[in-house]
Amino acid sequence: MKSEALFPLLAILVSAIAVPFIIYFGDKKPNHREAVSVIAGILKFLFVCLLIPIVLEKGSYTVELIKLYEGISIKLLVDPLGLLFALGASFLWILTTFYSIGYMRGTHAIRQTRYYVSFALSLTATMGVAFAGNLLTLFLFYELMSIVTYPLVAHKEDEEALEGARKYVIYLLGTAKLFLIPAMAITYFVAGTLDYTPRGIFTQDMLEQHRLLLQIALILYLYGYNKCAIMPLHSWLPSAMVAPTPVSALLHAVAVVKTGAFANVRVLLNIYGKDGVIGLGLQEFILFITALTIIVGSAIALTRQNFKARLAFSTVSQLSYIVFGTALFTPLSVIGGILHITAHAFSKITLFFSAGSVYVSTHYTEIPQFDGLARKMPLTFTAFFLASLSMIGIPGFIGFWSKFNLVKGCLTAGLISGALVFLISSFLNTAYFLPIVFRALLKDPYQPSKEEQHHHHYTPYEKIKENYFCAIPLFITAILTIVLASQIEHLYKLLKLIEVLYVD
Repeated sequence: MKSEALFPLLAILVSAIAVPFIIYFGDKKPNHREAVSVIAGILKFLFVCLLIPIVLEKGSYTVELIKLYEGISIKLLVDPLGLLFALGASFLWILTTFYSIGYMRGTHAIRQTRYYVSFALSLTATMGVAFAGNLLTLFLFYELMSIVTYPLVAHKEDEEALEGARKYVIYLLGTAKLFLIPAMAITYFVAGTLDYTPRGIFTQDMLEQHRLLLQIALILYLYGYNKCAIMPLHSWLPSAMVAPTPVSALLHAVAVVKTGAFANVRVLLNIYGKDGVIGLGLQEFILFITALTIIVGSAIALTRQNFKARLAFSTVSQLSYIVFGTALFTPLSVIGGILHITAHAFSKITLFFSAGSVYVSTHYTEIPQFDGLARKMPLTFTAFFLASLSMIGIPGFIGFWSKFNLVKGCLTAGLISGALVFLISSFLNTAYFLPIVFRALLKDPYQPSKEEQHHHHYTPYEKIKENYFCAIPLFITAILTIVLASQIEHLYKLLKLIEVLYVD
């Protein structure tokens, strides 16, 4: 097998190959178990990196693994869009694994082998989604993602965790089966294939003859890939915050929700295309519901005092940036939407890591409890501040470039209301992120109630210490929001290839 075919397969399978070794070492040899996880993460990232020169030279190529029927196969596609997604996810997995070691040993010293097994399989599914070459392959890996992340969400196995996990799996598996299978059936009935095609698979005749069917299918895709959390089918995401913080980071930054956004980008670019979405009269609908999700998600985040809940609703809002930018179909908006996959990943994982770092050191979960903590946890709150600036879209951070392209794309299309949506969202980002930093830096230390003082997890302020196993990875991801911005021209090489392949 040529290296061109072997590299994406290895990128997908290396973490699955690590699973038997993780189980073998188990709880008896935790250092060996965690070393396997780290090594698998590094190898996965290296295999993805080996694809960079091939993509820059060829643009894209496919690898057919199994042909099931005419137009139906298990197929991989290596292209700039999948590569960009895979690079971010595989790199962040390495840092998340290091972070998990400090977090899990410090707070959840139970079922750790199951945790690392599920974690490895979830990254197998993520790479499968990134390199899926058609709708069937995408569906299989997307479903695998929902199944293997269920134990992670339910990790604590208390009533709250089990209820959140049930809601998680019912929403995601339910919408996938009820919506995606009919949508794929319609697609195959009309086009005779499930394979991706640059700028869409439907001809003008197909769009005219099967207009209603294809309209239904597009809406089914949009909500079937429910990991994207477009309103009103978004409530599973805040409920999943009962999971340990590394899992929340996995859900929000590295893998789960990004697979939903990425899958919708694939449908918009490679199944329907600009002519299909506009020709079916659904562009305005998609722009409206994603704009609504952006504003309402940000507004709800502003009202939440639980730290992870605030971050969760922020994610609900930010994911729709990606779909909105793609559905607008201007070159700049598509570039901005796809770049936001990377920008949001590095920024949001830092914010969730910060939540976990605070929890490990203090067991605090509510924002008013963070008063004065910056003086005890300088690395954590410096990183949180930097990531917040990136999320807001301040120049000098990667988040600025994704929002800049999105706003400019809206203005290029003459959609002033779209530009206002992103500006209002950035204002709300400022309102719900920066006060946390000010509280932690400027306010007097939080004074717990007598009930909290008697709680066995309570840590007196003078004894609070930063956990560097948690703080160092999140500080690295925060610095990378600046580094990526400084290297934006290299990212643009991949993004321009996406524009050439998939956008007029």
